[in-house]
Amino acid sequence: MQLEFVRPDEIENRSFAVIEEELTKTATAYLNYAAMPENQKLILKRVIHTTADFDYIQNLKFSESAVEKALQALKNGACIVTDTNMTLAGIHKKTLRAFGGDAYCFMSDPDVAGQAKARQVTRAMVSMEKACMLQKEQKKKLIFAIGNAPTALYQLAELIREKKITPELIIAVPVGFVNVVESKEMIMRSGVAYIASQGRKGGITVAAAICNALLYQLGRI
Repeated sequence: MQLEFVRPDEIENRSFAVIEEELTKTATAYLNYAAMPENQKLILKRVIHTTADFDYIQNLKFSESAVEKALQALKNGACIVTDTNMTLAGIHKKTLRAFGGDAYCFMSDPDVAGQAKARQVTRAMVSMEKACMLQKEQKKKLIFAIGNAPTALYQLAELIREKKITPELIIAVPVGFVNVVESKEMIMRSGVAYIASQGRKGGITVAAAICNALLYQLGRI
């Protein structure tokens, strides 16, 4: 087998061309893909590009007008809160900051770790409470990108139910086997805008990919 030479600046475009071709290969995939709004297609393709997993044509779910609401919020300076520093590192913060927003992860903050230990809860739960204070004190519009911790989604659902926080969007894509499916379903029933990977699949790279797919669309507004 001989490797095909592809210029470095052409690799991404070639990859997306392959994804587009694969998405239109089978009848089921084509029907699902053809029916998607363009702004959702851009997110789906970015997730598949990150994971090489075409199952996302079936399990990546969008609430009504979720993308439009997120783009408007980002255009107006919304900030992104993540549940891992790896997701934080992967977000294209230059674009985010150009519109007046910023990105945060509170998981390593000493006060978060201290409270979590004292209360015997996860740092992800305390991180969501700290984000709640950020919104309350600084009047920030917030988008949450959760790719690792189901307990972050659980806590967000509780804060929403108690009317303590009003997210612009929740990206609910943790991966795993314990409380993952259930926590995503809680968000999908919470009444807030969401982009969620239904089922067990997801991950921190998926969360970052969705954030960037949204940010890359800002230039289209």
